Amino acid sequence: MTQGAGQGPEVERTATLRDFRVPAYVHETGPYGRTTHPGDTAPPADESYPDDYTPTQRDLPVVNPTKTLQVPVETAPAAPGAQPATGPGPLFVVGDVHGYLDELVAALQEQGLIDASGQWCAGTTRLWFLGDFTDRGPDGIGVIDLVMRLSAEAAAAGGYCKALMGNHELLLLGAKRFGDTPVNSGAGTATFQAAWLLNGGQKTDMDRLQDHHLQWMARLDAVEEVDGYLLVHSDTTAYLDYGDSIEAVNDTVRETLTRNDADECWDLFRKFTKRFSFRDEGGADAVRSLLDTYGGTRIVHGHSPIPYLLGEVGSEDGEEGTGPAVEGPHVYADGLAIAMDGGVTMAGKLLVRQLPLTT
Repeated sequence: MTQGAGQGPEVERTATLRDFRVPAYVHETGPYGRTTHPGDTAPPADESYPDDYTPTQRDLPVVNPTKTLQVPVETAPAAPGAQPATGPGPLFVVGDVHGYLDELVAALQEQGLIDASGQWCAGTTRLWFLGDFTDRGPDGIGVIDLVMRLSAEAAAAGGYCKALMGNHELLLLGAKRFGDTPVNSGAGTATFQAAWLLNGGQKTDMDRLQDHHLQWMARLDAVEEVDGYLLVHSDTTAYLDYGDSIEAVNDTVRETLTRNDADECWDLFRKFTKRFSFRDEGGADAVRSLLDTYGGTRIVHGHSPIPYLLGEVGSEDGEEGTGPAVEGPHVYADGLAIAMDGGVTMAGKLLVRQLPLTT
């Protein structure tokens, strides 16, 4: 059992499909009513979001399963316990965790990255988390504590454990910093606090949130390139709005958070919440626009759950389906994009995989 495991209330995972529906109270009158969130209908696939777009829990529509094809993938085989004689160790990526600490521990142990006591045991291995550590699940702060500890342990062993900024890190930061301060959503009054609650914010996480957690989240990079893989959290081209190099994007995001302006931070959160740029017609070109700008030959992202990309959740009538069937990453957009959010919040799978993948 790792530090922080089991803390927080028990969560019924099979019921969490409701996390992606707009609760009834959103349609009530008040400072965060229906006029604040025009996102009751899904953003179009080409990401031509209206100017007044505001993130809601219902920005995950059912996708026609004929529009995208999942390619079965396996981790490239390696000799048990083998480490390269020189150079960096193997590269692993982790999809969205969303507070599911026990599932994360099990997945890391399955891949041989931590031992039975939860300690780093992977030597020079390089491990990247793609963001979204909190909200919806029972122990987001426990997840952050684990990642921070593994970062120190991996560095001491000659490897590393690093993390990217997800939209839920921005949301939690905003809820803590700005609370009920009104922000310019483009469609009336909105607040970070209301958006955080709407998108699965957990009171136990807020109660346990400390300054060192906030500082850690605020310093996370938004984009990184490793071994030809461009790592981002969100499947969006909005990163292009923040710079024409990886360094520029990361600097701009950090500077925005440092200025502590509620409207600027809201706009950053709003853009990081956009999704589905890489699916359907034109998706491969969207991926190429990021690769041409920031480098790399393939993009790896989280954010949009694979069950939604595959159309395996719900129906066109809005009825819930029998559940997702995710066994591994989803390769799409002419093979240029790898989706890593296995949908753990909807009883899917928390994905931890080694790169490269082999078909």
